[in-house]
Amino acid sequence: MQIAHYLNQFFGGIGAEEHAGIGLEIRDGAVGPGKLLESSLDGAHVALTFVCGDNYAVEHQDQLTAAVLKKLREVNVDLFVAGPCFDAGRYGMAAGALCRAVQAELGIPVVTAMSEENPGVDLYRDALYIIHSGTNVTKLRDVVTEMAALGKKLSANEPIGSPAEEGYLRRGWLRDQLVEKRAGTRLVDMLLAKMKGEAFESEMPATSFAPVPMPAAIRDLSMAKVMLITDGGLVPKGNPDRIEGTAATRWGSYNIEGSDDLRGEDYEVSHGGYDTRFVQEDPDRLVPLDAMREMEKNGVIGKLHGEFISTCGRSNPLSNTRRLGREIAEKAKRDGIDAIILTST
Repeated sequence: MQIAHYLNQFFGGIGAEEHAGIGLEIRDGAVGPGKLLESSLDGAHVALTFVCGDNYAVEHQDQLTAAVLKKLREVNVDLFVAGPCFDAGRYGMAAGALCRAVQAELGIPVVTAMSEENPGVDLYRDALYIIHSGTNVTKLRDVVTEMAALGKKLSANEPIGSPAEEGYLRRGWLRDQLVEKRAGTRLVDMLLAKMKGEAFESEMPATSFAPVPMPAAIRDLSMAKVMLITDGGLVPKGNPDRIEGTAATRWGSYNIEGSDDLRGEDYEVSHGGYDTRFVQEDPDRLVPLDAMREMEKNGVIGKLHGEFISTCGRSNPLSNTRRLGREIAEKAKRDGIDAIILTST
């Protein structure tokens, strides 16, 4: 079996975050986890390895995909493997995009692995088999072994079992199946098991959301330090933080100290799905600096924070928005913010 493997800069042995901007490298043979792949599959050979920095991959996804497809058309491989990515969001998004393109355009079987919280899962779970890697990188050997087993089945066109049997994440598919008990009987059996405290598995697991406690009210707003945040994608001209217009993986913090108004010629919008002309004409329509300055001058609020934070909320997986939210909340705590006004579109 001939395998092509995709890795990010860390697993490719180049380095950590400081090397995330490197472009695509194509190497002969197995690198890092690719050697585990070979040892997990008798007679398998990693013919080539694609290595790319995480930042470069998400910022140049179209170019990266085109380059990988071009190279794969020149060689004969039986399986394309990406990762494992664990909880690395940019890595997961790039790996998922490449797997989908290789599978759809070249007809080559693909397999990847991610933590369920990786944003690549929500983006590509319906199209791909994604082994559940968890977040613990020390489990690398076990995860690669599961990837190899599933990849072998896919390349041999063998029937694929359920997620529980094969170790991949649920894809959100519903399949017809002949069973002994009718739906009503199964439902009653589950209800009785639940009432007795016995183990049971729902046939349609529901999405659950952890409760978010309401914070205490601000007793005196005239003493509060307030921050402006938007998920409408307002960024300075040139988009210095390269915030993506869809499924953003990052956010930016921008200085407004000493400014009473946001001018259209200084800003642009990195966000699809709504008519941005009105915001580009007057950015205060999205980030209301002018109105907040009036409140500050009139003593309605104590102080407006000297930066506003921006990201893009369009088509963003829940797991990714949770991460962005945690990061922004940590900054707000460090900066001593008492209240936040979050604007959307």
